[in-house]
Amino acid sequence: MATLRLGDEAPDFTAPTTDGTISFHEWKGDSWAVLFSHPKDFTPVCTTELGRVAALKPEFDKRNVKVIGVSVDPLEDHRAWVGDIADVTGHALNFPLIADPDRQVADLYDMIHPNANDTLTVRSVFVVGPDNKVKLTLTYPASTGRNFDEILRIIDSLQLTAQYSVATPADWKDGEDVIVAVALSDDEARQRFPKGFETRKPYLRVTPQPNR
Repeated sequence: MATLRLGDEAPDFTAPTTDGTISFHEWKGDSWAVLFSHPKDFTPVCTTELGRVAALKPEFDKRNVKVIGVSVDPLEDHRAWVGDIADVTGHALNFPLIADPDRQVADLYDMIHPNANDTLTVRSVFVVGPDNKVKLTLTYPASTGRNFDEILRIIDSLQLTAQYSVATPADWKDGEDVIVAVALSDDEARQRFPKGFETRKPYLRVTPQPNR
């Protein structure tokens, strides 16, 4: 199993889900996608995580992002677990959940880390762009639930920086000032950012978010 790196093509696969059988690239289309794994159905942290993603699905939709989950549990367990997610979190599952008992997807995306657990997937996150390339990877241990608001923040940055010659500083949130790409000269920056920019260091120039 090769480790997926930024810029690699996200592997395609066909798999059963709670929404029927899907082919990943076809299902994703020209949207962005978040593929994330959880260790096991009917466990406490995973239940809270999937409910949180369901609650945030309108925010993912606004950003043209499709979300899809995966674990090595069978499809019948996924379907039985759905009621618990709604009971605990108040949010019904509203995105597909891949059943991967043969570990096809887990192996393609290196989601099983034997030194952590050799039978269950870790909490992996893959953000995939419209070009099917991996834009971001995150890995959490089983004991730590993820902050999906942070994943939305990351997507805001990825989508902004894919469109404009900017970077986002530490703790940046949508609507805040951004950093002009170092590769741009001052003259180029003036042309691209009509709102102007502030030079704080020769290598650090700040400008208002350009799509605001």
